[in-house]
Amino acid sequence: MLKRFGLMLACSGFVFAQQNSLTQIQHLLDKGNRARAIVLLDEILKNHPDNVKARVLLGGALADSGKTAEAIPQFKEAVRLNPGDAEAQAGFGTVLLEGGDVPGAAEHLDRALRILGHTPDAAYTLYVRARIYSRQGDVKHAAALLTEAIHLRPDLAPAWSDLGLARKALLDDAGALRAFQHAEELDPQDAVLQYRLGNEYLREHKTDLALKYLEAAYHLNPRDQSTLNSLQLALGRAGKKQEAEEIRQKLAALLAARDLANQKIVGAIQINNEGAKLQKEGDLRGALEKYRKALQLDPQHVGIRVNYAIALLRLGQWTDGLNELHEALRRDPGNAKIKAALKDALAQAPPALIPKWSDGEP
Repeated sequence: MLKRFGLMLACSGFVFAQQNSLTQIQHLLDKGNRARAIVLLDEILKNHPDNVKARVLLGGALADSGKTAEAIPQFKEAVRLNPGDAEAQAGFGTVLLEGGDVPGAAEHLDRALRILGHTPDAAYTLYVRARIYSRQGDVKHAAALLTEAIHLRPDLAPAWSDLGLARKALLDDAGALRAFQHAEELDPQDAVLQYRLGNEYLREHKTDLALKYLEAAYHLNPRDQSTLNSLQLALGRAGKKQEAEEIRQKLAALLAARDLANQKIVGAIQINNEGAKLQKEGDLRGALEKYRKALQLDPQHVGIRVNYAIALLRLGQWTDGLNELHEALRRDPGNAKIKAALKDALAQAPPALIPKWSDGEP
């Protein structure tokens, strides 16, 4: 009896410790430190793969980092482990929508809404579900869900803003303007909300008001193409020709930079593929040079960096290869394949060629 009670205490302490860890990780996520949070969540799930909350947090962190494809399996497993978890169902539906699976997204969002019922916790999920109706051209259903969302949570600024778009599509211009105004009042630091309100004033030929909000949107996000387009037009209408020309030039520079960046990305992938072909043919040194050139064109591409690292390792350039693989993992901390490759490489490398940072590696 005493031993069983001690075991219960130990288990309770373990659960409490896990909850503490997840609370600390949530604080990291709230501060925007997603990379560190992802590493810690990976560690928790390595030992406790059935921790649904950790999987939901990891899926959300990956999705917020733009890694939708990696987030989907986390939410899928969370839903398998606990189909009654509304947060897991809603998160799964959201990432499926981001990944382009509209039917799958609708299914899981609807499941989440059935679990949540008519409560404030359902508001954000209603907002996301409304986006699907909007995509499908069913504006009336979208507007109905958004109206319900803001009834449940009147402070949900994105729902007010999307309601403005829905009302606009339903030819309710006055209602649309009120919704855009309310969204901006709730979150004046959101560039999208500022842009939508400013653009609506521009359509109504209220140039001074349009400038106020479009300039605010521009200061919050000076690289948004839609904002630059509307701001240029508003400045022109206001007779501010010099300012309008400056914005026109910034827009032209932005488009040119994006075009160049796209060309570099396409070129990097092409050269990387040439390297893969050479590697398959047995020309590892030729492949290495191709990977090097591809990485110079697109240093943000983790897959190219991994190819470069593996080629270095196979050619016996252990230190450089390990450093590149370590950098790839730093850029994509949730990638299990890179993590396994690095661990395997560290195990095979000559001790004298292992970098100092490896002291903290598993």
